Amino acid sequence: MTDTAGPAADTSAADTVAHAVVDAAAEAVVGAAPGSPRITPTTRVLLHDLAVRRDRDEWIVGRMATRTFVALPAVGARAVELLGAGLSVGRTEESLRAETGEEFDIAEFVGDLTALGFVARIGDHAVPDAEPPRASLPWLRPRHVRLALHPVLPLLVGALLAAAAVVLVRRPDLLPGYRDLLWSRHGSVVLLSGAAAGWTLLLAHELAHLVTARAAGVPGKMRLGTRLQFLVMQTDISGIELAPRRHRLTAYLAGIALNLSIASSLVLALALTETGTTVHRLLAAVLLLALLPLPFQCMVFTRTDLYFVLQDLTGCRDLYGDGLAYARYRARRSVRLVRSVLSMRTVRRGVRAGDRDDDPSARLPAHERRAVRLYSVVLVVGTAACLTFMAAVTLPVDVALLVRAVRGLGPGHGLAGNADAVTVLVILGGGNVLWLVTWWRNRRSRGSASAA
Repeated sequence: MTDTAGPAADTSAADTVAHAVVDAAAEAVVGAAPGSPRITPTTRVLLHDLAVRRDRDEWIVGRMATRTFVALPAVGARAVELLGAGLSVGRTEESLRAETGEEFDIAEFVGDLTALGFVARIGDHAVPDAEPPRASLPWLRPRHVRLALHPVLPLLVGALLAAAAVVLVRRPDLLPGYRDLLWSRHGSVVLLSGAAAGWTLLLAHELAHLVTARAAGVPGKMRLGTRLQFLVMQTDISGIELAPRRHRLTAYLAGIALNLSIASSLVLALALTETGTTVHRLLAAVLLLALLPLPFQCMVFTRTDLYFVLQDLTGCRDLYGDGLAYARYRARRSVRLVRSVLSMRTVRRGVRAGDRDDDPSARLPAHERRAVRLYSVVLVVGTAACLTFMAAVTLPVDVALLVRAVRGLGPGHGLAGNADAVTVLVILGGGNVLWLVTWWRNRRSRGSASAA
């Protein structure tokens, strides 16, 4: 069980729920729904409360209530501004023509905005509104947690980390090892206590994301998800795209910062307790559990917290989705090349025009294209390594433990033996069942969304 957070990316999530940011500069949004009122040059529209933020050469425009966001070119953002100011469709077209010297179909643009749920009224006709997605802990208001974004907080976390580092330099024996998890001779006690501590730390990690995002005015929702063979808890903080970069990065890194803060506090507590005592062993076990999720965060090919940091710093809209599309494109080209060689046909070296048109990264800006192509390599190699490890190590170990637990049941194994077997079946077997249920539920949700 691990964790991830970010704008809905399920991908995190990314994960993320489909990612809400749409590249409207390159791809048109679906038109207005059937039965919508006719849009004429004299039509005026009433927009919902929209937020706008400039992002490089584009503008992020979104509606926080529905967590729907779109990337628009400057002229699109200007059109939204003029329509929001009460100008009619015709007057908006005239203003844009005067400012840019180009013609724009604002009637079609209004239809696109309507499909996104940005329009409350077209003329005298109210536009049906979708029910906003539910948020976790809706009673928690930004004013309650505004200190989560205080600039002094990272300094306090840094000071705590520095203090723990000094202690570990002076007391290297406090560094945890895998044996610290085996603090009891009863396997069932170790598993139960580890599961309880692990879930508690996981919930605290996700609450850190939720609280930080809520301080920035983003609702946020926690839920279970899957990343390859991993069962994860993730926090959808779609809408954080509209916040300043410092707030965005703080929200993405809040969970990691909390884990490091807890681990640092435990190091300081270990230095004050006597080695060999039950309290010392328990603190060491919890310290290791607090640190164990951190290596997973480096697996950016599974859309972890650090993935969203990477995506933000590279200025990409959908690093995972675009990287996956490019990897599939390269795979198709490789298959065609192999088939051509096997069939003894001559293949001219270089990229043909048709292949170049098929390259999904060709439509991206240069800075995104470079990042997407590099990330696609990380995505393919990392995914292959993860699945290989699962097939070679994780799956055989899980099966062996489950078989041993089943064989450990029965009157001939005593109360302790049966308790250990049941604990293994409940925790290990239950975790795998929960992964399957979560995967199937999310798969059906994505299928329903695609059909809609």
